[in-house]
Amino acid sequence: MIEAVPGKRRVRFVFIAAGLVAVVVGATVAGQSVAPRTTWSDYGGGPDSAKYTTLTQITPANVTQLQPAWSYPTYDNLSYRFGPLVADNVAYVLARNNSLVALDATTGKEIWIHAELQGMAPRGINYWESRDGRDRRLIYQRNGFLEEIDAKTGNSILTFGNNGAVNLREGLGRDPMTIGQIQSPNPGKVFENLIILGSAPGEAYLSPPGDLRAFDVLTGALVWQFHTVPHPGEFGYETWPKDAWKYVGGTNTWGEISIDPVRGIAYFPTGSPTFDYYGADRHGANLFGTSLVALDARTGKRLWHFQMVHHDLWDYDNTAAPQLTTIRHDGQLVDVVAQAGKTGFLYVFNRVTGEPIWPIEERPVPKSDVLGEQTWPTQPFPTNPPPFAKQSLNENEINQYILTPEERETWKARIAAARKGSLFIPPAVGVETVAIPGAQGGANWGTTAANPTDGTVYVLSINVPSIYKLSTEPPGRAGGAGAAGRGANPATVAQGGMIYSRQCESCHGANLAGVGNYPSLANITTRLSEEEIRLVVTNGRQAMPPQVMPPADMDALLAFLANPAAAPGPGGRGGRRGGGPDINVPPGPVVARGGPPGEGVPGRFGGGGMVGPAYPPEVDAPGIRYYTDYGMQSLIVQPPYSTLTAYDLNTGTIKWQVPGGGDEPRAVAQGASNTGFPLARTGIIATATGLLFEAGADRKVRAYDAATGRVLWMGDMPAGSVGIPAMYEAKGKQYLLVSATQGGGRGSSEPEVNRAYVAYALK
Repeated sequence: MIEAVPGKRRVRFVFIAAGLVAVVVGATVAGQSVAPRTTWSDYGGGPDSAKYTTLTQITPANVTQLQPAWSYPTYDNLSYRFGPLVADNVAYVLARNNSLVALDATTGKEIWIHAELQGMAPRGINYWESRDGRDRRLIYQRNGFLEEIDAKTGNSILTFGNNGAVNLREGLGRDPMTIGQIQSPNPGKVFENLIILGSAPGEAYLSPPGDLRAFDVLTGALVWQFHTVPHPGEFGYETWPKDAWKYVGGTNTWGEISIDPVRGIAYFPTGSPTFDYYGADRHGANLFGTSLVALDARTGKRLWHFQMVHHDLWDYDNTAAPQLTTIRHDGQLVDVVAQAGKTGFLYVFNRVTGEPIWPIEERPVPKSDVLGEQTWPTQPFPTNPPPFAKQSLNENEINQYILTPEERETWKARIAAARKGSLFIPPAVGVETVAIPGAQGGANWGTTAANPTDGTVYVLSINVPSIYKLSTEPPGRAGGAGAAGRGANPATVAQGGMIYSRQCESCHGANLAGVGNYPSLANITTRLSEEEIRLVVTNGRQAMPPQVMPPADMDALLAFLANPAAAPGPGGRGGRRGGGPDINVPPGPVVARGGPPGEGVPGRFGGGGMVGPAYPPEVDAPGIRYYTDYGMQSLIVQPPYSTLTAYDLNTGTIKWQVPGGGDEPRAVAQGASNTGFPLARTGIIATATGLLFEAGADRKVRAYDAATGRVLWMGDMPAGSVGIPAMYEAKGKQYLLVSATQGGGRGSSEPEVNRAYVAYALK
């Protein structure tokens, strides 16, 4: 098989054999038509996650006439990255201190509020309705459970699962009570009467496995389960040690799933096995880690797969939505799936057979010199199309903006001394290794879109390296937060409490104790170093978006985390209880509060980290564990920090590439332009009229000419945006709905911004 025996001849044989199975399951004529897309009832705009609309009211000729049509304030100071859904002229948003709110999609008027849903998967929900339209359900993950709400009434559906809830920690081959986080921050996909899910089981040693699962929408019963770490007798089992399925975790889809609804094929981008950076306990290629896996959506049967990284040691998770489009190749129409990776490559396959459209070559890569490690000797390199992201960094490419002269010289020296120059240089002990794109670089969730009919695929990418160095000491164990967190004056601690309240509290709780799936931050400064905390806050993690804040705000936040009891008022621990900020929320049509009674004990919530428990006694496991932090450095590279790329897959070429996500205000103040925004996680929408929309973290929403990348219109938002907007038609009018809820987007301390969901329409 490709993963165990690299070589072109063997690769071709596997793809053809798997393709024959897929053809039997459901082949259709290439160039299938795209059904009208006039609403946004599916996360990502449709089952294929194309973020595409066939609405034609807004065009390049009139886009400059867009203006706010209605706005719904969130009535809190939380930063949401929730992607709105719209169905039957009703918009569903997350607001009011993590309440699910139904709004009239033409006016923004409240219809109902289901309050107090802290712990909900932050990026979105699913919508399902019966064939006769009488049964309409909202499906979401919360605190490690799968739950449903009646879309018409806002009440929990107690006939679903066990008294309204399905425990997602069960059925994974581990004691459910030992599993902390499990739910994906992304909502999964509805297909027919199934809700199909990935997971985010964490990245520590012995994390739970990332099995792919489908549940019955009506009952909550498990319909199928695909083991991403194969069990004995299953395909790919030989690519692992014999007992790996008992202890290896990860290999999960924490990102976006795409479905070909005509053929009934579900496409899953998977992440790396755990532990991400040291694989002495998982010798082999490690199927189905860091792969694109095509399954029969009705049965979970494997149709084909392709592994982008064998024995991943770099956290090169696939997470962006696979994009389905039709191209003309060698004189024929071919339906393809394109997967944008953290590697900066766009991998393009025949979506039925898995055959690469252009050759993907197995090339030799450097070997590890770390004790016990066995790197895979080759890695796949697409020969076409060209990469969309920067893939190397040297000491002469350090950012000339934002960094002080001293910081610049320090980084030049560090990069000069580090191992670098290739995507696949393995992490080492005692010396730093540069990986670019790194753990958060390249493509990520929400950052791909496509025109399903003409071969155009769009990728929003960030250029950020990771700097790795392995050690037997887990990150942060050597000491707590440094000067910024020690001896801070009360005013600084109080300011940090306010920052925590608006940026962190919705996930980690008013008292830092954690909420649902999100870990406790109590005593975090004794467990992680100041540098580690700064990196996580600035660069984000799987379920956590990057937080943009000036250095003074970061120092204040660290001071608060080091001594939260000293912070008075909002954000402090003293006298605070509950799950949200102290705000004056006006009354609304609240129909329910909290989750269903079927929510049981959710499991063990730890403080995060990489250590993990001991190996099972029967396992022949290595006696040493190496660790590294994520090492993400978002501002050491030259602009552009983010890019927006348009591919023409009929020719395998880049049509255009422009800076993405807006400008970095500190760099602009120093004379830079067209910088792109660091760590942009802003969704994009493509239209049949030739427009591309992006709501940025810089408080601007833009419309690009899809043919050239030129900005045709730019509108103001009351706050920055992270997540996927929605585009829909209601009562004959086309709307663009964005979540403008991110604070601090202009590079200064702004405790008060007018967070809101804003709908734009033509005058």
